[in-house]
Amino acid sequence: MVRPMVTTKHIQPTLVFADEAGNIYDHPDLLMLCRRGHELTLPRPDELMPLPEGSEFFLLPGRGALGFDPESGEVEELDELAVAVFASPAHTLSAFAAYAKRPDAPTLPLFAYGAVGFAEGRFWVCAKKVDQDRRQVFEGIPRERIENGARKLLTDLPGNRLVRHLTGCALTYGCPAAKNLALGRFEAPLPTSRVCNARCVGCISLQPEESGFPSTQNRIAFSPTEKEICEVMLHHQRKEKRPILSFGQGCEGEPLTEAARIGKAVTSFRKAGGRGTVNVNTNASLHAALPGLAEAGVNSIRVTLNSARETPYNIYHRPSGYAFSDVLTSIRTAKGLGLFVSLNLLYFPGLTDCEAEWDALSDLVAETKLDFIQLRNLNLDPELYLGLMKDVDFGPCMGLANFLKRLKKTNPWLGFGYFNPYLDPSQG
Repeated sequence: MVRPMVTTKHIQPTLVFADEAGNIYDHPDLLMLCRRGHELTLPRPDELMPLPEGSEFFLLPGRGALGFDPESGEVEELDELAVAVFASPAHTLSAFAAYAKRPDAPTLPLFAYGAVGFAEGRFWVCAKKVDQDRRQVFEGIPRERIENGARKLLTDLPGNRLVRHLTGCALTYGCPAAKNLALGRFEAPLPTSRVCNARCVGCISLQPEESGFPSTQNRIAFSPTEKEICEVMLHHQRKEKRPILSFGQGCEGEPLTEAARIGKAVTSFRKAGGRGTVNVNTNASLHAALPGLAEAGVNSIRVTLNSARETPYNIYHRPSGYAFSDVLTSIRTAKGLGLFVSLNLLYFPGLTDCEAEWDALSDLVAETKLDFIQLRNLNLDPELYLGLMKDVDFGPCMGLANFLKRLKKTNPWLGFGYFNPYLDPSQG
């Protein structure tokens, strides 16, 4: 086992662990450890922050808690369970929980498992707030208000199947995007596609039984009509002063497979005076679809990838009928069409922030002049992801803070965040 380096930071959180009943404790003697890739270490001085509101605790079954004994300089494993946190939206994890996996350990569900400790009367997490937008903050908003908004949507747009689907997402699954639609604020989700041309290991809407973990959402079971889509778009932009309308949600497949349907809906929306940012969250597999969407009135795309290198990309996304080169062509095509281009970078501490990954990503940003990177946590059992990438060369790890600092220095126009930004028409 790797012996961690000792930090001189005055805040040194202690180990947090749990018993089988779910009670969480902090250890009186052992310090918090964290992991980046295969590296086991104490938290870096620049990465600890108080646990943000809206975060969730997870007990890790079949995984013993690991702590560092500062007197002996050794790592100790407890009989009790390891604990992790899922940091609230707008935060990116810089390290995941340290634990010892036991033979009977089940595969963990599709979440991100951040390292957490306890000090000075509060919990601390290895993470960074990367977006100031309060888009998915619901503290202080009573459920009744969301329910009333959902009922009003159903009344205003009777018979609209997309509304029925999204109100179900808001009230049954607690989907933040669907709740915002019910509240008439921020970004409206527009799931459209039932199929996908990738088989991402961490797909949250479709998982084969042999995966060992269920999908966290149900994929949309119908294809909404152009009229149904346009009705939702127009309704939302009447409620929100800075509307963002996004195709490509967690409850659907790949929206570019429905480019014709989306194009017709957006054309109708714009002809009816529809304003705001129309965005497509996509795997960027079908670059030939982009000119038609841009002509219809789409002005933003967000391209999801776990890596700017072909081998790790293929291992995780498992494309079917397209290649990594098509993704790069789509980014170039979108920029050539004048679209705002974001990357939805699935960040995994210890791999994404390694030298080889940074080199490839920095080169991609510099060559395409893409606009923005959204730093989303890669939601997958850490051991599963590390196993998938076991034969890939990554090189030394630099940490999230240095990763971002270096990207900004070499690409000074580049923006960072967590959510799709609103595009101010006065600036473009």
